[in-house]
This record gives sequence, structure tokens and C-alpha cells, in this order.
Amino acid sequence: MLFNFNLDSTAVQYPFKLAANLLSITKFLTVEIFVLYKYVNYPFEKFNLAGKTALITGAAGLLGIEHAAALLQSGATVVLTDIDEARLVIAREKLESYAASTAQILYQVMNVSLQEEVLATAAMLKKEGRRIDVLVNNAAIDPKVKAGDGKELTRLENFSLDQWNLEIAVGLTGAFLCGQVFGSSMASDGQGGVILNIASDLSVLSPDQRLYRKEGLADDMQPVKPVTYSVIKAGLVGLTRYLATYWADQGVRANALSPGGVFNRQGEEFVKRLTSLIPLGRMAEHDEYRSAVQFLCSDASAYLNGQNIVMDGGRCVW
Repeated sequence: MLFNFNLDSTAVQYPFKLAANLLSITKFLTVEIFVLYKYVNYPFEKFNLAGKTALITGAAGLLGIEHAAALLQSGATVVLTDIDEARLVIAREKLESYAASTAQILYQVMNVSLQEEVLATAAMLKKEGRRIDVLVNNAAIDPKVKAGDGKELTRLENFSLDQWNLEIAVGLTGAFLCGQVFGSSMASDGQGGVILNIASDLSVLSPDQRLYRKEGLADDMQPVKPVTYSVIKAGLVGLTRYLATYWADQGVRANALSPGGVFNRQGEEFVKRLTSLIPLGRMAEHDEYRSAVQFLCSDASAYLNGQNIVMDGGRCVW
């Protein structure tokens, strides 16, 4: 015999003991990982919007795209609406990386100021079997500083009734119409829903017109933030409070988000002036409102209703 193995009982039992110990360790780690996963992820479970559909107005704009990205990140299907189809297509392409499937991103041309278009969109979605669980009223006309006929047209003295009516129609009447149509649907089937109105820090502050002053211009030619902006944003907060109590017993909540200024390559002097008014010393980045949108549109904020969340770097408290 070439080999003579003399294995004692300890050597024979060792592999079995090792296997048993490894099995015990594996079971322990499995339980610990499960517990860790459960408690780490538990706070975020209520942010989950999988199976929900959110309609966003003004979705092709700067913040409209960000609101849609936030909701896609939480698992929702989004319906992008705007008056410009070409920009909607671009917005959809930008958002594809945030979706598990392109089927989560739908778009529809819709003018929020026209009741017939809002009703037609609601009817089309209903026909397709899509229920709107979340409505984000974001559409607005961002008034630009301009002059004409030797007058500064943004100034209150020169502000035209046509411009007033146009901006109110989009920014405030549009939110009313969408709230009326989609909010009614949320309430009528007993499943409830969420309405989020995008206001502004100027819903609680008067515009500081010094931000827009230009050297060398006479006082009556100085550009200003138009009156419509403040009226619309304050009106949205009032609409929010109304909606919050109107369908509360049917499970429909309404809140407002009031962002501060978002940096978008504005002029250096304007940025310097504005940031001097903000305790954090800077303007917001495009994506810094996403988490607030996720919170306000999900069950994470289930007990929040009728509130205006001002997110402005502290400007309104200084």
C-alpha cells in the first residue's frame, strides 16, 4: 500500500462543523441584510409612485422637465403637456434616461387656457384607460423685460390689458381649469389624488425691483418684474387652499411649491444682486426641487394639505 491515511475523528468532523458554521453565518447575514434593507428603505417606500400617472402642464419648460424627471425617478408614468409639440418631443428625449421604459413617458399638446383642450385631453386619457393620480400645475408665461414705442412695457403704468389677460389665462385660469377637470375625476371615483401648484417665492414676497435696474436709464424706463407674476403666484396659493378643503373628504390633497430663483445663465450683475438677498448665498440649481416634488406628490406627504412650501434658500426669512 502506497498511502496510509490515519484520520482521527476530529479531522473527519471538521468539514461538517465548518459547513454548519457557514450555514449559520449565511442565515444570520441573510436576516441582517433583510432587516437592514427593510429599515434603510422603509422611509422611502411612501415615495414610491409606481402604478401612478402624473400629468404635468408646461412640461417642456425649464422646471417642467425637472418635475417630470422627479416623478419618473419615483416610478410614475408621466403625461407631458405643453402648447409646443416640438419642445415636447425634445423634453421626452431628455427624460428617457429617467424612465424604466419609454412607455412611461407620454405627451400631449394642450393649451391650458382653453377649456375644450383640457376636456379633450382628459377624455383621451380616459378612453385609453389612464387615470390621472397626480396633477402638477406648472404652466406659466415667464414675462421677459422688454420695451416698445418708447415705453418700458413691463412697468405697471404701461402694462397692457391684453398681456394681463394672456398671462392670467395661462398661469392662473389654466390651473383652475386643470384642477376642475382632473381634480373632479380624482374625487369622483373615490381613489383620491394629489394636486401640486407651482407658485414662487414671489407668492409671499413683493418683487425687489432693484434687481432689474439698468444703469443709465431714467426711472420711467427702468424694467420691472411685471404685476402679473406676483398676482398669478399669490393666486395659485389661494387656489391651493381652496382645492385642499374642497375634495379633502374624497382623498384629494392640494399643496403649492414656491421655488426661489433658478440659475439659468442670467447676467452676472443680476445674479450678484439676487444672491446677496439669499442666506445660502446662491441661486438654486435646476434639479434641486426634485425631492420636494417627490415628497409633495407621494404618500410621504399624506398628512400635508393646503400648504405653500417655500423653498428659496432662506430669502423670505431674511
